[in-house]
Amino acid sequence: MCGIFGYKGRRNASPIVIEGLKKLDYRGYDSWGIGIAHEDVIHIKKDAGRIEVSREMPDLEKLPGTAGIAHTRWATHGHVTKENANPHSSNNGKIAVVHNGIIENFQEQKQFLAGQGFKFYSETDTETIPNTIEYHMRRGYDFIEAAKRSLKHLEGQYAILALDSEGKIVAVRKEAPLVVGVGKDEYFLASDVTAFIDHTKDVIFLEENDMVIIDGGLKIFNLDKNAFVKRPVSKIDWDAEQAKKGNFDHFYLKEIMEQAEVIERISNTDQKIIKEIAGEIRKAKGVYIVACGTASYASMYGLYLFSKIAKTHVNSCVASEFQYFKHFLNSKSLVIAVSQSGETADTLSAIRAAKSMGAKVVSITNVNGSSLMRESDKSILQKAGPEIAVNSTKAYTSQLAILGLLAYELSGKLGEGTEELKELSREIYYLTSENARKFVKELAEKLKDKEHIYLIGRGPQYPTALEAAHKIKEVSYIHAEAFAGGELKHGPNALITKGTPYIVFSSGETEKETINSAMEVKARGAFVVGVGPKNNEVFDFFIKVRDAGDFNSIVQIIPMQILSYQLALLRGCDPDRPRNLAKSVTVK
Repeated sequence: MCGIFGYKGRRNASPIVIEGLKKLDYRGYDSWGIGIAHEDVIHIKKDAGRIEVSREMPDLEKLPGTAGIAHTRWATHGHVTKENANPHSSNNGKIAVVHNGIIENFQEQKQFLAGQGFKFYSETDTETIPNTIEYHMRRGYDFIEAAKRSLKHLEGQYAILALDSEGKIVAVRKEAPLVVGVGKDEYFLASDVTAFIDHTKDVIFLEENDMVIIDGGLKIFNLDKNAFVKRPVSKIDWDAEQAKKGNFDHFYLKEIMEQAEVIERISNTDQKIIKEIAGEIRKAKGVYIVACGTASYASMYGLYLFSKIAKTHVNSCVASEFQYFKHFLNSKSLVIAVSQSGETADTLSAIRAAKSMGAKVVSITNVNGSSLMRESDKSILQKAGPEIAVNSTKAYTSQLAILGLLAYELSGKLGEGTEELKELSREIYYLTSENARKFVKELAEKLKDKEHIYLIGRGPQYPTALEAAHKIKEVSYIHAEAFAGGELKHGPNALITKGTPYIVFSSGETEKETINSAMEVKARGAFVVGVGPKNNEVFDFFIKVRDAGDFNSIVQIIPMQILSYQLALLRGCDPDRPRNLAKSVTVK
């Protein structure tokens, strides 16, 4: 879940790696560090906190050297301190390493190295890596061969960049994201293409256990094949401006505002791929959707769409739990994996469990060339563009739209679904307008000091309520919890006191029953907020959202995204970088 960046080329490395690191801090912002090689010395600067607020910035950019590595950390092993920040160096100071992932056997490796006389200065698993490389160099191997041999000692999942004092870089990926950018006489390495997209759109997507060697030119050695390999160079179609905030104060708001364009792009998706994947669903004897977090709520909404529109039974499971249900899978099973990044560790584990049982895998992901896309039999790209804020917005609505189109194709009505989405994009422009945002801010003012917010929905509005609660708790740190409307009598009613906020999603065939649920909580003193096409006397505050039929969740979630944003601002929270969270969960 950390961000790593590396550069070797014809230019001064320090400003480039600092710029790349700033673009990766959504992957972790507990601490940061850079290492630059120059004249047989590696200069390391690091600290706790975010690099953007570092007082050392002017001096950092002046560090000489044309090869460097950098890291922004989301802590797993060891507290958030300067000492635990990456890079970590070998005892002789000739090797520096940055690392994303977990070295599962680091305690045993650390004990072994200590027995060889090595000293350790941090609590991290990362520090074992450069010292293991030094251990092999003491035995007579050069840096590259020593790095290769060191990997045999490491258990776990990781992406590693190792820099030696002469400016050579070795990088390896094992179940963690790492991509290579190819420029003119220069190379970039990063967890995400957004880190170097200003410099090049030519990218090499590494395969599992690929080891990159940059020493003058670039070579790739695959550790499984024990041989050098060729990997194709792909062209990224994202615009560099999409990965910038522009005139917005936060990426979170910018990405909320981009949803109309995203939905329009989904409506223009090549129908061939929609038909192909719908065909796989028809053929399968058992269809299962797996996802984590926000994507899991999109998947749950998809179940209702498949049931109602396509009269098709589809199962859903949180990806981290799926491996415990794999036993009934077979060669006729189909698993649909949903992940914005395509690098979510639990989702990748789920599809690998499915493939071990012979199942076919289809993915819905936003990142071309991601691990999930490469390991799937077929994929649909979400076309949402870079999503930088930790909390997902446009990726969620694009997932809903794609699942909806699949359901419509299964029912033989793909054209109807496409037209509904095109109409919807116009509604989203209104929902994200300045007037609409100001109106939602009025509600945020009423809720900003509440300790608890509860949300209820029935049918398709239940996963909408779950996702809305997810957004509120992530960015405002208010405890938010969602319930199916019919469950209130089975326990949640005990939570109601005078003024307790209840947000109620009311529309379509579930409207009457949902209003009855609202009456229940209102009778016990709740402050009731309605979200839907029709106002009702039971509501103390009402947000009007037109009835969008089967795509109601897309329009109903947008005011909730804005509400979470406004609550975060009013409570002094950073909407882009919630505490203790990172964008891509690449460790289990």
